[in-house]
Amino acid sequence: MRILLINPNTTESMTMTAAKAAREVAATGTEVLARTSRMGPVSIEGYYDEALAVPGLLQELAVGQKEGAEAAIIACFDDTGLDAARALATIPVIGICEAAVATACFIAQRFTIVTTMKRSRLPLEHLVHRYGATGRCKVRAADIPVLSLEDPASNARDRLRSEIRLALQEDKAEAIILGCAGMADLTRELRLEFGVPVIDGVAAAVKQAEALISLGLSTAKSNAYALPVEKEYVGLLSAFAPQALR
Repeated sequence: MRILLINPNTTESMTMTAAKAAREVAATGTEVLARTSRMGPVSIEGYYDEALAVPGLLQELAVGQKEGAEAAIIACFDDTGLDAARALATIPVIGICEAAVATACFIAQRFTIVTTMKRSRLPLEHLVHRYGATGRCKVRAADIPVLSLEDPASNARDRLRSEIRLALQEDKAEAIILGCAGMADLTRELRLEFGVPVIDGVAAAVKQAEALISLGLSTAKSNAYALPVEKEYVGLLSAFAPQALR
């Protein structure tokens, strides 16, 4: 199997963190092709960043699909550009938030997403509602910049731990979802420390991608996820006309 993992921000080190987590859980014979967006923000923190990360994401998706990927994972917890990616691709495309929430629903009645910035809480609450888990899932923010997770001199990881403690005490969470792909390398450590299931969306998405490939399933191409209508795109977006990406 060949699974494409796309980091829709432009920070290569975050791609490496997510790719390592993906490869650790991938089955024997599964190849993870990791790609970093070549345009857009260095991190995705809010709606504006998310919107401007989508063109670069779609470009990497198109290239990866041509290189033989059988499924794709969007390695940003906002599920950046997920619907657009599903419309463009003819292979399954999985968002790590949706993958993590679906996985948590199998093992816990109550669970909490602990994410980075406060501004991310409401968008993630909207995703939780979309994925049908509103009554079971709460969203918390450690209020840390995404890139601070890679800075050993910051207190980002301590603040993340503090928020997990509050989730267990106040939310009565039975499981924790790490709400950022940049937290993927902390999963095992946090499971041991807190003694509860801790879910990384990257790892969850890999296993779900493998399942879809094994079942021979892909995204429906009628109605909502039908291939984009070929038409002219002008200005800076001319290279993103559907016919140019296919």
